[in-house]
Amino acid sequence: MTISKTGSIRTSDGVTAPLPFERPIAELEQKIDELRGIADVDLATELAPLERRRDELLREIYANLTPWQTVEVARYSRRPQFTDYIRNICDEYVELHGDRLFGEDKALATGLARMGEHRFLVIGHRKGRDTRERLACNFGSAHPEGYRKALSKMKLAERFGLPIVTLINTPGAYPGVGAEERGQAWAIAENILEMTRLRVPTICIVIGEGGSGGALGIGVGDRVLMLQHAYYSVISPEGCASILWRDGSRRAEAAEALRLTSKDLVRLGVIDEVVPEPLGGAHRDPALMYETFRNCLRSNLETLKAMDTDERLEARYTRLRALGNGIEPLPL
Repeated sequence: MTISKTGSIRTSDGVTAPLPFERPIAELEQKIDELRGIADVDLATELAPLERRRDELLREIYANLTPWQTVEVARYSRRPQFTDYIRNICDEYVELHGDRLFGEDKALATGLARMGEHRFLVIGHRKGRDTRERLACNFGSAHPEGYRKALSKMKLAERFGLPIVTLINTPGAYPGVGAEERGQAWAIAENILEMTRLRVPTICIVIGEGGSGGALGIGVGDRVLMLQHAYYSVISPEGCASILWRDGSRRAEAAEALRLTSKDLVRLGVIDEVVPEPLGGAHRDPALMYETFRNCLRSNLETLKAMDTDERLEARYTRLRALGNGIEPLPL
């Protein structure tokens, strides 16, 4: 994959792969790339209006994304993932493996990290980039051993007084027979309970998909943040449409009803802060996204570490007890 100077995304075979609603932008970027490719000719005069028009289109489209289009952005295959953030914001990272009960779950990674003067435990869902990686990571859907691994490492971090940072990006926990036999629901419920009473600062950040219990299994903390074009929901729009109307094609209607965007969730008090993304989404300017993410994480770590432990735990309890107070009836 390469990213052109104009920000367009190209796969290894050179084919642009835009999001469906970005096709007008992709056409403009193709023209810009063609002009830039003309050697030994100064085309600044011709490029300027095209670039202005592209930026205007990006602002207009991304300022008016529908909830379903937000879901498409959150799922976009070129969007930065857990490993990208670790590689670009952490100065050191040592991965920790296994739940000491069953095995290693590659869908959920845990490790000790350092970012400047801040040391913390980081936990995150991995989706993978190509087919081989996606199969190995089960497309980001963790098994119970993944959640048990996360909990054991959180207990380790608590023992050593290390803050905990979780990066959430999953369509949901794996619902297979084997996972259920090994206690999927129990593992997630235990994580939710234990995370409410961890005595170290805990920050949870939705970087892409925040799907159901799979997200909640590492999603309870002092602060819950969400990237601007991520989504966080009790169920996928397709699943919701299939259950309510027996028609998965009504996913856009379900996405509207679920109130799953960052704008809705910060208003309803489900999340605490929206992390702004570059113009056109994190996939268009990953470097700027990493810088923004790092600054936001540093600021929240410093705020939480400065708080008295009992005061922070009381604030966490109050925050959790208040969830749902601002939820309005849905027009289903």
